[in-house]
Amino acid sequence: MENQFDPNGVGMANGNYYGLPFNTGEAALVLVEAPWDVTVSYGDGTADGPEAIREASTQLDLYDADYPDAWRRGIAAMAPDELMREQSRVWRAEATKVIEALEAGEADDNTDKQIEAINSACSLMNEQVYNKVKSLILNRKLVGLVGGDHSTPYGAVRAVAEHYESFGVLHFDAHRDLREAYEGFEFSHASIMYNLLRDVPQMKRLVQVGVRDFCDAEQELAEREERVVSFTDRALSHARYAGKTWAEQCAEIVEKLPEQVYISFDIDALEVQYCPTTGTPVVGGLTFNEAAYLIWRVVESGRRIIGFDLVEVAPAQVGHIDEMVGARMLYKLCCATLSSQTSK
Repeated sequence: MENQFDPNGVGMANGNYYGLPFNTGEAALVLVEAPWDVTVSYGDGTADGPEAIREASTQLDLYDADYPDAWRRGIAAMAPDELMREQSRVWRAEATKVIEALEAGEADDNTDKQIEAINSACSLMNEQVYNKVKSLILNRKLVGLVGGDHSTPYGAVRAVAEHYESFGVLHFDAHRDLREAYEGFEFSHASIMYNLLRDVPQMKRLVQVGVRDFCDAEQELAEREERVVSFTDRALSHARYAGKTWAEQCAEIVEKLPEQVYISFDIDALEVQYCPTTGTPVVGGLTFNEAAYLIWRVVESGRRIIGFDLVEVAPAQVGHIDEMVGARMLYKLCCATLSSQTSK
């Protein structure tokens, strides 16, 4: 199929990301969609992120100076999971009732029952993602997850951990996501890194970059947990103001990573101009180019990217900014992952 594909032509709306011609059997990297945003605590809409990114992706040109021709190794996607998307809508409505009751101080026994049911639904979603990613890994595929909120990679990282005995997570985010069962939801979008630290001993290092909005308990956990390394937005900014270059800071970040790296990329790690519709936007953050440069430095260091996720992209209300940025960051992650397999 690649022989008949024109990379300089019009992006084809063929159901695949970037209009690429590959199927899951021949592609080296397969994208798995997780259209789920049940436990988001502020704005919703990220369940619609995968479809919006896929549609926007055909507007992207394939040449990338960082990773020339990486796409030729094949990027494909599993079929969209419309049932998961519909279940997300159902359970999001239930979670909204819980959150409203908690915020009004009106939680009761019925609220506890609702939370239990929602936690069961989230556990089922986790198992579905886990099974999809595990099957692909067993078929020697690299896997990228497209969310959805930041709860969705839990099953994917569990599947990766069964195949790799030791790895680190490079975590781009405005938030630490180290809350325990936030709002009663065990698999909250605000609890993903807490859950991975608890459940995935193969994750030897968690390197958090750009974090700038977190509570006291999260800060205390980050300080006492030896696996967590922090490069907060404040620390990065202060170093820059004192004259340290971004290249120097990236060298320090990469040095903290082990040889095998999983990248978890929450779009709100970027400045709000790049993701105005994301669920919980936070002032400050990285530019697109700063984030892309750091990912490139990971590849240039010779480290292998063994999987990734891109989460918290919600379709823009005007102008398609969020999904266009999401499509471009997703492409960077795909190409970096493919290139890292043969990097020196």
